[in-house]
Amino acid sequence: MRSPLQSLLCALLPLFGSLAHADTPALQPTTIIEWKAVYGQVEARDRIPARARLGGTLVELTVIEGDLVKAGQPIGRIEDEKLAFQLSALTAQRGALDAQLTNAQGELSRGESLLKQGVTTAQGLDALRTQVDVFKGQISALDAQTEVITQQVKEGTVLAPADGRVLDVPVSKGGVVMPGEEVALIGGGGTFLRISIPERHAPSLHQGDKIEISSGDTTQTGTLSRIYPLIQNGRVVADVELAGLPDTFVDARMLVRLPVGQRDALMVPVTAISSTAGLDFVGVEEASGPVQRSVVPGEHATIDGVEMVEILSGLEAGDHVLTGAAK
Repeated sequence: MRSPLQSLLCALLPLFGSLAHADTPALQPTTIIEWKAVYGQVEARDRIPARARLGGTLVELTVIEGDLVKAGQPIGRIEDEKLAFQLSALTAQRGALDAQLTNAQGELSRGESLLKQGVTTAQGLDALRTQVDVFKGQISALDAQTEVITQQVKEGTVLAPADGRVLDVPVSKGGVVMPGEEVALIGGGGTFLRISIPERHAPSLHQGDKIEISSGDTTQTGTLSRIYPLIQNGRVVADVELAGLPDTFVDARMLVRLPVGQRDALMVPVTAISSTAGLDFVGVEEASGPVQRSVVPGEHATIDGVEMVEILSGLEAGDHVLTGAAK
C-alpha cells in the first residue's frame, strides 16, 4: 500500500509536468519552401549589330569590347577605292560638259543676234536652244550620279545603332567587309537574368515569384518576370528581373534559387541542438523531467529572423523542446 506522502507525490506529478510544459510550447510542423538551385546568365535586353552599309576595306575602328557607346556615334569607317575613281570620272565629265555648254550658249547668243539681222532662220535657232538644253540635262544627270556616290562614301561610316556597351567586335582594322556584315555587337536596354530549369519544375513556376540570387557573399531578391512556353531539350526558359544588375559582364553566370514546392518539417532553433561525441542532441521536457534525445539535423533556414534547423529524426510533433536558455 502507498503511504500518504507517496499518494500526494503521485497526484502532484501531472501538475509538475503540465507546469514544465507550459514553459516549452509543443513542437508543430512548419511549412517550408523547397528551393531549386540553378545558374542564370546575365543577358542584355537588346543585342543590336552595327552593320556595314558599304563594302570595302575597314580603314578605321574606334571601339573595342567593353566600350560604352551612344546611338549615332561613329565606331568605324569603310573605304571603297572604286568610289573615289568614279567621283574623279564624273568630275572630269562634268568639266567637259560645262565647256560644251558654255560653247553652246555662245552659239545661241550669236544665233539670236543673227536672227534679228535676218541672216539665220528660226529653225536653226531652235536647234541651238535644244543643244543647250541637252547639255544642261546631261550636267544635271551627272550631278545626281555624283550625289549618289557621295552618299555611298558617307555610308562608309559605321554608326552605333543604340546606346549600350560593345559586346563583340568580330572584325579588325584593315580587313575587307561586305555590305550587311557585322562590325560590332551592341548590348543595350538594360540587363536581366535568364534561367533554364528542368521541365518537371515548370508547374511550380509562376510569374511574380520571388527569386533569390547569390553573388559572392551577398544575396538579392529578384522577380520572375516571364516564363517562355516553348520547352527545349527538356528545359524551361524564364527571365528574372533584378534591380541594379550590372552590365559589365554579359553572359556572366549567377547562382539562382527558385521556389519549386512546399513541405512540412519539424524545425527547432539552432540553440536547441548540442553536440557530444559526434552526436547531436535536443533537450525535450517530458513528464518525468528533461531528457536529451539523439537527433539527425537537416537543412538550415531563417524563419521570422530566427535561425532554425530541420530535424529529420528523433523528434515528433507535440514534443516540448528546450531552447538553449531553458536547458
